Amino acid sequence: MPEKKYIVLHSQRPIVPSTGFLGAMGSAGSLGIGIETLKIKEAVLTKAERDDLRRDPRTRAIAEPMPMKLIEPTKSETVADVAATNETWGVKAVRAPDSPFTGEGITVAVLDTGIDPNHVAFQGVNLVRKNFTTENDDDLHGHGTHCAGTIFGKDVNGQRIGVASKTQRAVIGKVLGEGGGSSATIANAILWAVDNGAHVISMSLGIDFPAFVDFLVRNQGLDINPATSIALEQYRANVNMFSELANFVRARGSFAQGAVIIAASGNESERPTYEIAVGPPAAGTGIIAVGALQEGANGLSVANFSNNQVDISGPGVGVISALRGGGLTSMSGTSMATPHVAGVATLWAQKLLDETGRVDNQILTAQLLASGDTTSLVTGSEAEDVGTGIVQAPIN
Repeated sequence: MPEKKYIVLHSQRPIVPSTGFLGAMGSAGSLGIGIETLKIKEAVLTKAERDDLRRDPRTRAIAEPMPMKLIEPTKSETVADVAATNETWGVKAVRAPDSPFTGEGITVAVLDTGIDPNHVAFQGVNLVRKNFTTENDDDLHGHGTHCAGTIFGKDVNGQRIGVASKTQRAVIGKVLGEGGGSSATIANAILWAVDNGAHVISMSLGIDFPAFVDFLVRNQGLDINPATSIALEQYRANVNMFSELANFVRARGSFAQGAVIIAASGNESERPTYEIAVGPPAAGTGIIAVGALQEGANGLSVANFSNNQVDISGPGVGVISALRGGGLTSMSGTSMATPHVAGVATLWAQKLLDETGRVDNQILTAQLLASGDTTSLVTGSEAEDVGTGIVQAPIN
């Protein structure tokens, strides 16, 4: 059996001198278990080496890297003239203008195509950046700039585009380039974001399943049926990897800085003809999956492209935000709904920080999901399509 490359999540609890009860009693040489650490490694392994790692109790997950791609917007258009006195409909729909919280003191991470650091929407924000690709450090696509603008962008030409518009620090991971990225890169970027103090992590990306099947057919000479079966096996393994990673980040919040991880559900559905379930990383247990809503005469409804089995929803059609190179642009997709949820999570995080002196990520998750509201949704909206409803900012 030939060697293959794998992502390995390996946990370790360091042994440290005990300062607990036995130590106080004068027991010499007593040891305790320190806080668990998690390492992510990419390794080329034989089948025997892979099986040995699977039997190792310290191995949290093992999976082949799969290609990742943008959850591409379904529509994009430049906004030439914008009303100078209004906030975007999405910012208003999540009640951000009514909230006394603005994002101050909270660090948000955006793992995407990078950011345009010179855009007026990000002036005064401390941008901590890392390029995980081989491209230029800046955003060459525009997707990451647009998403970041919705989360924490400052007003542009008098228009409020950012939900948490006074956020002072943002962690920006450029994880997708012209050729996409990989699940290994995303996993490493999540840990990097947490290590850099992120309270909220926003990801508008997903696994490129067809590309992986095509890779197996072209590079390994497999027929389409076995290639699809193998790809499905690794798809499940990657879902498990993201679940384990999210569980580690959540557990870490009990001892040190944790984070809530928010991801787009995907745009593969074509309602009412068919609906597609949320894909990874959003499909991972412990990751908040976001659906997209659109405006209508009778209220908000699920967008026709939005995947189902989501946890909560946000505005995702006709979303105006920062345009790479300057100005504003309108985009649609679950990619646009996700930063609305991340922005509101930033406001809830600030509320927690102000009230308790720390951000407990498990409490933050509970408060965020509980904020979902269905009163503005059309009658008959189903929970698997909209989750708990449209995310709402704290207003007191």
